[in-house]
Amino acid sequence: MAIFNPTREQVREFFIQTWQKYKQNVALTDMEKIALGWILEHPEYHAIMDNPEAKSKDFTVAEGQTNPFLHLSMHIAIEEQIAINNPHGIREVFEHLRAKIGEHEAHHEIMECLGQVIWQAQRNQGPLDQQMYIELLKQRVNTH
Repeated sequence: MAIFNPTREQVREFFIQTWQKYKQNVALTDMEKIALGWILEHPEYHAIMDNPEAKSKDFTVAEGQTNPFLHLSMHIAIEEQIAINNPHGIREVFEHLRAKIGEHEAHHEIMECLGQVIWQAQRNQGPLDQQMYIELLKQRVNTH
């Protein structure tokens, strides 16, 4: 799998294989361990991970669905951002939120901000606005 630009199918296969390896008690790579941690935090996705046909399913907001693969991928991306504190200040925001609402909910608060910034970048056909991202994150701190 291409690490920095995987296809939709590769991302989905990664999560499904990670889940299958876990269930079969097969050793996991470090990245798979991180992914598994988030899969375990989302029991509502376990049946999806058990279904190989999920690799080709479209999850649409119009139908009120959350894309579990996107959601889990965002958890991993946020974990990496926090680990390297990029954008600068995200670790402090996370620590504040975690102390108030717990790790998982802190991730979801950050995910809302990240989703907004990604949507805006796609809409503008440009790069992510890190300043906007940090400003949105700081607003979350102020509400908790």
